[in-house]
Amino acid sequence: MNMAASEKKTGNRRAARGSSRVAKALDMSSAEKKTGLPGSRAAGAAGSEDGIALLLVLWVLTILTVIVFSFSYMARTETLSALAFKQGLQQKFIAEAGIERGIMEIFYRRMNLNNPAPQEGMEVWKTDGTPYKVKMSNGRCTVSITDESGKVDINQIKDVNSDILRNLLVSLGVKKEDSDVIVDSILDWKDPDDLVHANGAESEYYESLPHPYKAKNADFDTLEELLLVKGMTPEILYGSGGKKGLIDFLTINSNTNRINVLAAPKEVLEAIPGIGSEVADQIISLRGNAQDQASIATIQGLISKVPPPFNGFISATGNGSTFSIESVGYSGDGKTGYAIRATVLIDGNDSFKYVYYKSPSDFASGIKHDNNTGS
Repeated sequence: MNMAASEKKTGNRRAARGSSRVAKALDMSSAEKKTGLPGSRAAGAAGSEDGIALLLVLWVLTILTVIVFSFSYMARTETLSALAFKQGLQQKFIAEAGIERGIMEIFYRRMNLNNPAPQEGMEVWKTDGTPYKVKMSNGRCTVSITDESGKVDINQIKDVNSDILRNLLVSLGVKKEDSDVIVDSILDWKDPDDLVHANGAESEYYESLPHPYKAKNADFDTLEELLLVKGMTPEILYGSGGKKGLIDFLTINSNTNRINVLAAPKEVLEAIPGIGSEVADQIISLRGNAQDQASIATIQGLISKVPPPFNGFISATGNGSTFSIESVGYSGDGKTGYAIRATVLIDGNDSFKYVYYKSPSDFASGIKHDNNTGS
């Protein structure tokens, strides 16, 4: 019986093994039917499909990440652009307010110029280009006023007084030979004939340029017109590197060939033969008290030493009716601002009109801050 039982168990084991092999064979056969490949290769194909799916997922995630970052960058750029536009608009409005403040100060000066003892904080502003800082709720502006009668009127320059313009150019860093070319060419540009000065140019020169044009043979209508004249460059006219340019000392609106030393900038005073740096400083110091007749008399004594014919091209009386106003608006604590240059003609005691307005202007680098502050 024991042998029979043992043989029975052995048979059962063999049957179980056979059943297991049959099951495996059936599984492999099923996989082969699905894939058309032997069993081991079918398993490998299934793993390969899983790898391709993973790569596709990674690529999709990468593309989505790039899209998200692109939208984020665009949103940030648009936000910064909006802020910059807002700041620029604020600076422009502040600069415009500075122009209006300058006009108000001109009228206030005309009404109170002879007031011998103005209250503190109510002093009249100088009209010789002195910069004043004006604080506002959302920023600040720097405003300067220049009486046009203190500038060199380019339309009043003739051969007899042309040395004033030559000296002014040299003081601004222009070489002597280059200043001769510029001054002679200015004289040729506006005189009615075709005769050429020693270093000048008439239509024959300008018509030989790559973009030809004729000499105007008439007065200048704008100061920017000087860029058409032989020898003149934007650096000389507008200045560069924080240095003022020739345009800051010229005008076409004074309607006189006399320079008012009571309003002239130091650079213009020093350009007048017979007035050096020391005398110019004395004049500027004395004219600080425009109500003091003794100071005015002293100034007149100083300029009496100017030799002829140049003594006929200066004066020390009265104030002009045309003023240039330069204003730079700053938003918050910003270092860069929006600049405006305007020229106004005072017509009577309560009206004015603009004869020139440039916004934005490019003179801002030439304005320097000081401790003068308007209220």
